[in-house]
Order: sequence, then C-alpha cells, then structure tokens
Amino acid sequence: MIRNTTSSWGSVARAFHWIIGLTILGMLAYGWWMNHIPARPDRFFYRSIHADVGYILLVLIALRLIWRAINPTPALPKDTPPWQRAAAAISHGALYLATFVVIGLGWAHSGARPQGDYGSFFGLFHVPQFTSPDKATADAFEDRHIFAAYVLLALIVLHTAAAAWHHFIKRDRIAARMVDGQPG
Repeated sequence: MIRNTTSSWGSVARAFHWIIGLTILGMLAYGWWMNHIPARPDRFFYRSIHADVGYILLVLIALRLIWRAINPTPALPKDTPPWQRAAAAISHGALYLATFVVIGLGWAHSGARPQGDYGSFFGLFHVPQFTSPDKATADAFEDRHIFAAYVLLALIVLHTAAAAWHHFIKRDRIAARMVDGQPG
C-alpha cells in the first residue's frame, strides 16, 4: 500500500521516515566528526558535502510534509490518554521544527562564511545564499547550528525512547506499524 490509511502508514510515508531519519543521524555524526578532526586543507570539502546533504534533507522533509498533508495520519489507539496524544503531537512538531531550524542555521552559516563557495551543490549548480559573508556572523550561525543539532539529537532520543516504550513495554503496534505498515 502506497498511501496511508487511518490505521497504518503507507510505503511512501515509511520510506520518507526511515530515509530522512537515518540521513539526519548520519548528518549529526558526520557534523560531530567534521568539527572534531584537526584543521586540514581538505576540511572545506567535508563542509561542502555536509551542506549539500543538508539541502537534500530540506527538500526531502518538505516533500514529506506535503505527502503528510495529502494523506490521513494513522490514528492512535482509542484508549490513548489525552496527555499522550498531546505529547505525541508536540514531539513530532518539535522534531520537524528542530530539523528546519538546524538546516536553516546551517544554510545561513554557509552563506556567511567569508571563504569558500558553499553554494555549489555538488558542483552542479549554485544554491542561492540568503546571508552575506561576515566571519562574526558565520561564527554565530555555526554556534547556533551546533546547539540546535544537539537539541534535535535530544528530540530523536526522546522519539526513539517513546517508540521503544510502545514496542517493548506497552506492546502496542504504534512503533511496529512504521516498520511493517500493518494496521495498529
């Protein structure tokens, strides 16, 4: 089944979830590694790859939100307490918001970097930048980008813990339906 139903996630939504989720985890790990390797001449190369994948993530997340808007969202079980419904909605919204903030701050940082052309998308075309080169501004955006990435990581840990709680403790199908697409 490609589309979502009121009780299960379709294959497109599941593919978006796992591709975006694994890519974000990879970007967090890559960004941490990139900022902890000693300064070297090819550091610009690593930063440009990080930026290019960030642009791809931005497009994928926008497509995911469009897909989510035109498909039903599978319902939580009827016995789900109101506070859990609210927590689920808030945490999902926070994940999307934090991801956009991280990407936006990274994009702002790229444009503010005085050296290098971070606007070149894998050398194929130029990605417009919305900030002007300025070292102090670039440093500020970089600090905020890193902080927001840690906030995003904390939200991912919370999301994963909630999925594990549903699967291993509550033993409902909330988490499993994002894996197998079967009704919850």
